Amino acid sequence: MNLRELLYIWHCKKHVNKTIDNFFRGEIWGISNIFTIFAADFNRKWCMSTFIGNIEGRLDEKGRIFVPAVYRKILAEDESKRIVMRRDTDNECLMFYPESVWNEKVEQLRQTLDEWDPEDQLILMQFMADAEYLEMDGQGRILLQKKNLETIGAQQDVLFVGMLNRFALWAPEKFAEKRLSQTELAARLRAKMKKKEDK
Repeated sequence: MNLRELLYIWHCKKHVNKTIDNFFRGEIWGISNIFTIFAADFNRKWCMSTFIGNIEGRLDEKGRIFVPAVYRKILAEDESKRIVMRRDTDNECLMFYPESVWNEKVEQLRQTLDEWDPEDQLILMQFMADAEYLEMDGQGRILLQKKNLETIGAQQDVLFVGMLNRFALWAPEKFAEKRLSQTELAARLRAKMKKKEDK
């Protein structure tokens, strides 16, 4: 926990204590302060803007690419200059996570996998080995290693695809191959949503 988070907690605790004092003195309006504090905290943690759309990009000769401006704006909400990139386990694309989203995913893995189990250890090692930290330069570019670009079959033209709290980078022709028709997409969405409602 860093200094900023400690100060935030102290600030909230101070206001909550003051609100409770006001309540017991009969100042009922003070309860609204509690909701204001926790609504602000909820917004800060859970209401980050989402990555949407598909945006074309072009790699330069050094393997650098501009992160789309709309994505850079969302990344700025994360208060971190670093992005985590990982080769996707299921598709020929690279996944990019704001650092806070990545940390949540790592925590989920930590809670799910047994560090003393050899098979779990191997899964964890391989999952983490395929990831790396990236930093944007002053112009909003990231540098991608040649081996990662070769993995997804990217030449110069690439495609950014939003995925809510993260985004993917595809070779355009690879994404076109995987893309569902509108009819199939609609059918699968209906099936997934119905299955969820039936639970």
